[in-house]
Amino acid sequence: MTDDLVRAALDHATDQHRAVLVTRRRDGSLQSSPITVTTSPRETLWISARAGSAKARNLARDPRATLCLVSDAWYAPWLHVDGTTVVHRVPEAVDLLVEYYRRASGEHEDWDDFRRSVVEEDRVLLEVTPERVSAPVAPS
Repeated sequence: MTDDLVRAALDHATDQHRAVLVTRRRDGSLQSSPITVTTSPRETLWISARAGSAKARNLARDPRATLCLVSDAWYAPWLHVDGTTVVHRVPEAVDLLVEYYRRASGEHEDWDDFRRSVVEEDRVLLEVTPERVSAPVAPS
């Protein structure tokens, strides 16, 4: 992996927020989820999920994550990212989820309501540190 590929993945997730997240079930089989992803100030990838979701439960048990970062246009640049995840839970996650939302969607009309809803929904912030990044090889 090169620093250039990590930078490319972070730049991609800053502008394009669609991805597929792959986690490992208890039996070792794979589970995939379409997700919204963005970057953090720490140059990691952020994902929001409910604590009880399969992706959050799987990553709490086995922190290995794989993401396929895609573009809004289907046949456009994409990147493959493997990394390790830290699961941030409420109450620590509330301010992180506010920042996640701002980075992925912009300003919310009522931040107090947003904060209440992330607590009620028992949301977590999944923070993936990229460890291996690859990009598709152009056809010859």
